[in-house]
Amino acid sequence: MKILVTGAAGFIGARLSQRLLERGDTVLGYDNLNDYYDPSLKEARLHRLQGQPGFAMVRGGLEDRAALEAAFDGFAPQRVVNLAAQAGVRYSLQNPHAYIQSNIVGFMNVLEACRHRGVEHLVYASSSSVYGGNRKLPFAVEDSVDHPLSLYAASKKANELMAHTYSHLYRLPTTGLRFFTVYGPWGRPDMALFQFTQRILAGEPIELFNNGQHTRDFTYIDDIVEGVIRTLDHVPGPDPNYDPRAPNPATSDAPYRVYNIGNNAPVQLLDYIEVLEDALGRKAQRRLLPLQPGDVPDTFADVSALQRDVGYAPSTPIQTGIVRFVQWYRTYYKV
Repeated sequence: MKILVTGAAGFIGARLSQRLLERGDTVLGYDNLNDYYDPSLKEARLHRLQGQPGFAMVRGGLEDRAALEAAFDGFAPQRVVNLAAQAGVRYSLQNPHAYIQSNIVGFMNVLEACRHRGVEHLVYASSSSVYGGNRKLPFAVEDSVDHPLSLYAASKKANELMAHTYSHLYRLPTTGLRFFTVYGPWGRPDMALFQFTQRILAGEPIELFNNGQHTRDFTYIDDIVEGVIRTLDHVPGPDPNYDPRAPNPATSDAPYRVYNIGNNAPVQLLDYIEVLEDALGRKAQRRLLPLQPGDVPDTFADVSALQRDVGYAPSTPIQTGIVRFVQWYRTYYKV
């Protein structure tokens, strides 16, 4: 298939693009390579893709409607995976306007481009952050997500609502994926595993918010990408069991679905750090701090819907995934 991947220089986007190329798809990457984190890492991810048969790249932002539409017109994708976004919970407290431009205006441009060009299926990144103030665990797609704790979370909830509107009005098949704490080689420098590794190797203390009492459904990158591909290949139709008198938030009488995509096995942050210490062969100095604004204490993905519909089955334990990350980190940064 011809597949447009936005955010192709990102952590998930680069790995997804590689897997799609390996199975014979033609991929157009679209990314603005902004400086939210080190652009050289994004360039290095892209370097591994460029030159491969079937891959091309366009540099531009989602909010640049003309550039995005030109990419659609030049490539004529059959399916689209929208992973480009302004990420990060904490950064949304500092620069909220970036989230509106990329995640709201930008996503609107993606929806319009898909609608007017007959795209067969739009898969887009949502986030576990949409569960916000929910404390019932595990988080299920049938749960209400009306209490976001950050503008980032609110923007992702808005994406789900916008997608449903287009699925309803224009019968555009859309699938939203609520990602749960993705980690692994070539990961994002703003994520905990990357920062902990950097600080431990430098002999600096690591900061543990909520006094390290967080639990997270850490999900290895290859498990995530396998789930994205299975979802991309599974075009949703109207749910024949949808009841408007008792609506299920995850389905619709339109071609619309929302899924959790996680490991279905939450891990205490302190246990996660112990595995990292073993992989590095060093002990961390720990600074215990209170819960940060916008953060949630626990995440735990109920992935039963994704398992039922596409056979999703994450299989990488943190003991394996963290070792692979450390091996990559030491090689890439020569430490």
